[in-house]
Amino acid sequence: MVIVALAGSFRAASASEISGKVKLKGTPKPEVPIQLDATCGKMHTTPVTTRHYVVGQDNGLANVFVYVKSGAQKTPPAGEPVTLDQVTCMYEPYVFGVVAGQKFKVKNSDPLLHNIHPTPKNNKETNLAQPVKGQVNEILFDKPEVMVRIKCDVHPWMFAYAGVQEHPYFAVTDKDGNFKIPNLPKGKYTIEAYHMKAGAKTQDISVDGDKKDLNFELEVPAQ
Repeated sequence: MVIVALAGSFRAASASEISGKVKLKGTPKPEVPIQLDATCGKMHTTPVTTRHYVVGQDNGLANVFVYVKSGAQKTPPAGEPVTLDQVTCMYEPYVFGVVAGQKFKVKNSDPLLHNIHPTPKNNKETNLAQPVKGQVNEILFDKPEVMVRIKCDVHPWMFAYAGVQEHPYFAVTDKDGNFKIPNLPKGKYTIEAYHMKAGAKTQDISVDGDKKDLNFELEVPAQ
């Protein structure tokens, strides 16, 4: 028991945490209003737009997938994966991460028909109907891929994007561009910040049981 406890303490002490912020440089075009059908339109009290660039405080950019691009070994997932919800005729979250080989749940919270239609390049394409409110199905991607697009064919404005990795060392920036990746083993890594519209940037980093700040600046592409 003592040996096990000491081993656990050593792993905890040697694990690192990287955190930081992704900022957007430049001014993106205004988001495009989404033309909802009559049924979905009744679920919203304010206009709904695309989510191409969600920019918060201090130019922080949301929905950026930040992950260890190289240097990490294949690692089993830890904890429960995110649940992708279909609520008020929108996918939530818009961007998320999952470990390859880990099943994740997709839920229909609306009282109408949705369908789940991933269109991957490296993984198997599926298409599942969810006609019942509260229905939950599971999906699994078995190969790394950044990013897998998921759509609803019934409602053509509905999209979500999944970053699939062979390890759990990833995060998605919040509304103000902040992210945190904990429990990273000692080593040298390449970290990438990937955004569907603003592209990607990488940085190399070494960690040794410490906390590191890592910030990125992505840029609106030339129009």
